[in-house]
Amino acid sequence: MKANIQDIMFPVREVPAQLGNEFIKNTGYKFIMREDTGDILSCMTDNYQLVSNSTVVDKSDKIITKQGGKLKEVQSFGKGARSIIKYEFDNHKIKISNGDICTPEIVWSNSYDGTIGLNIMGGAFRLVCTNGLVIGVVAEKYKNKHIIQNMELKDIDGVIEETIKKTKMIMKNEFPVIHDTKIKDSHIVDILKMFPLQSSDYMTNLLLAENPNNLWDLLNVATNVATHGMDRKSESTHKLEARIYAKICKMAKVKIASA
Repeated sequence: MKANIQDIMFPVREVPAQLGNEFIKNTGYKFIMREDTGDILSCMTDNYQLVSNSTVVDKSDKIITKQGGKLKEVQSFGKGARSIIKYEFDNHKIKISNGDICTPEIVWSNSYDGTIGLNIMGGAFRLVCTNGLVIGVVAEKYKNKHIIQNMELKDIDGVIEETIKKTKMIMKNEFPVIHDTKIKDSHIVDILKMFPLQSSDYMTNLLLAENPNNLWDLLNVATNVATHGMDRKSESTHKLEARIYAKICKMAKVKIASA
């Protein structure tokens, strides 16, 4: 998928809450407005501090470039109220025990409607079948709810460096355990239950074609479906993608370092 960073770089600003055409003062609330369209993205309390996607990109661009990161995927939802962006780091490739080569990713998300804070997570990209995999929370989870007292964007460089480091550690230590865990019929059933009915044919055909023998194989079938067999423009796809790895780790009885 071609990534376009401009999709999420639109200007936003705070405006006073209003009823009809009249602004209301001292309500304790404010609107977050998308300036290029005039859309009201949310109504937030006065304690909410607006953190724009452009601010995050500007503050993280230098360290991501230094680490060799390249923009991979950009998605926005709810008229731009929620955004997800992925960077991959080709110069940090890791070879897994079965010879697979995986590339670390950084996945960050942000919102203007309070549903999520500024989150920075680790991911992995399997080269052999171009599957994406959201490992989950790595390092110290950077989950900032945009409340004034908690804003620490100055720390973003260290958070990104630590996330890459911990992601590589997870790939090196946890992936081989998953690969060495034999598959059970119950594992397949549990994974199938995670997916919507409309993707069941795609997954069933893939399971028959791949005939997974271990949880690593099953993990890659599941991520293949999320990456190639579902709508990448749907927010539910990305939410599901973030749950797959934790489910597989539970099956393999891996203590998730990212938790």
